[in-house]
Amino acid sequence: MSPVLAGVLQLLALIGALALAYVPLGTYMARVYSSDKHWRVEKWIYKGIGANPDTQMRWTAYLRGVLAFSVAGVLFLYLLQRLQGSLPGSLGFSSIEPAQAFDTAASFVTNTNWQSYYGEQAMGHVVQTAGLAVQNFVSAAVGIAVAVALVRGFARSRTGELGNFWADLVRGTVRVLVPVAAVAAVVLVACGAIQNFSGIHEVGQFMGGSQQWNGGAVASQEAIKELGTNGAGYFNANSAHPFENPTPFTNLFEIFLILVIPLALTRTFGVMVGSVKQGYAILATMVTIWVGFVALLMWTEFAHHGPALQAAGGAMEGKETRFGVGASALFGVSTTLTSTGAVDSFHSSFTGLGGGITMLGMMLGEIAPGGVGSGLYGMLIMAIIAVFIAGLMVGRTPEYLGKKIGAREIKLAACYILVTPALVLIFTAVSMALPTPPNSMLNSGAHGFSEVLYAFTSASNNNGSAFAGLNANTDWYNTTTGLAMLFGRFVPMVFVLALAGSLAEQRPVPATAGTLRTEKPLFTGLLVGSILIITGLTYFPALALGPLAEGLA
Repeated sequence: MSPVLAGVLQLLALIGALALAYVPLGTYMARVYSSDKHWRVEKWIYKGIGANPDTQMRWTAYLRGVLAFSVAGVLFLYLLQRLQGSLPGSLGFSSIEPAQAFDTAASFVTNTNWQSYYGEQAMGHVVQTAGLAVQNFVSAAVGIAVAVALVRGFARSRTGELGNFWADLVRGTVRVLVPVAAVAAVVLVACGAIQNFSGIHEVGQFMGGSQQWNGGAVASQEAIKELGTNGAGYFNANSAHPFENPTPFTNLFEIFLILVIPLALTRTFGVMVGSVKQGYAILATMVTIWVGFVALLMWTEFAHHGPALQAAGGAMEGKETRFGVGASALFGVSTTLTSTGAVDSFHSSFTGLGGGITMLGMMLGEIAPGGVGSGLYGMLIMAIIAVFIAGLMVGRTPEYLGKKIGAREIKLAACYILVTPALVLIFTAVSMALPTPPNSMLNSGAHGFSEVLYAFTSASNNNGSAFAGLNANTDWYNTTTGLAMLFGRFVPMVFVLALAGSLAEQRPVPATAGTLRTEKPLFTGLLVGSILIITGLTYFPALALGPLAEGLA
């Protein structure tokens, strides 16, 4: 079988599996967030944290809950790392330095999971399981909660109430993420991923010296790492490591885990607003962009020139022979079009244009399908922008799902889409202008610039993958990427929740003959075009200096 055919068949198998899971999972999540009953274990949690899950919150109270919980998470994870040297199960590793501890704490709480450390050489069992793995669950649950709050803003009228953050957080964790991740972990263990709390082992001689590996609760963390679109690996090689991703089947299974919740949330959206067709329109937009990016990346990586690449069947540098070009491209697109950050190949080793495609996927805002929760609310913001553009074209007040998109709503949406590009471009420009930060680049020229641009694109968009060339473990990059992650996560959430509150207060507007039908293919095309044009206008100069210059050289 040719490598190209193998890649296409894997793509088709993945689409089939996602289609089978779409309706049941999406409908189930709609019921979870619409239920007024609480499980017993949930009542215990509410009692322990002192929260009343039946209290309805306006957007300001909901936001305070998000921020308070996240600040507590950053402080706890920071202290846990700083105290690691005194904790049991540390495997002899010392405490993490302040700048790196801050960067890691910000990374995991923001669902970014950027790593400026070697996992198997820095973090012991307690930090990995009680700190990092726990944040993999709850940071994902926070993202879903904010998305659900925005959906309620569309579904409700003449009220500013968006639900209860604590109830949404707990339900997302207990009823969705924990059970699905548990099943996924069992599958990974059955397929060869490790799951233990062993210490460091000598595994043989390598080039005259001994080689050591430590064990860990890898399969369970791998499951939620992908399912929650987190991305940080137990080992530095991430999902290219055989302990995390042993076979081509587990590779495809992990891609499935990355995509299943973000795509199924469009069904949740459709059910909660009372029109599944609206959910299908958002789904069609996500899938169109995702399939297009997969095709582009496969083409750039299979378009080999020269006898070495022809013999390998494509650009195999930096790719696992277990997976090949097709599966690596499929994983690369899926991880950069979501906020996952997991990698089964090194994006720095992709062709010049191929690396640019992975970067562009993050620059879109990671909305196709995006992270758990963040992908849906990001796409709904873009839908509001698209409706506004359509309204300008026909000269009428734009409406979306029965809500008028007025000056307040469009200002909030515009602020949302400006935050991340500002962070990416400003931090990249400052890093290139100062004398010291460029010393962290492994390469010079266009590729070296791409390393820095990719780092801040990944951090600001809460992705977490790296270009595998930049030495980010410096005070400058630990501090600036940490700030980019925090601002890139929580400032947009302010605008999302404010928008949700504004929409929930409105009276529904009846549809007329002049209302744009947002469940039709025409709107899907308009939405895809709006996303690509806005991103292109924003990032094209930076891309021209990096991956485009390299790819066209």
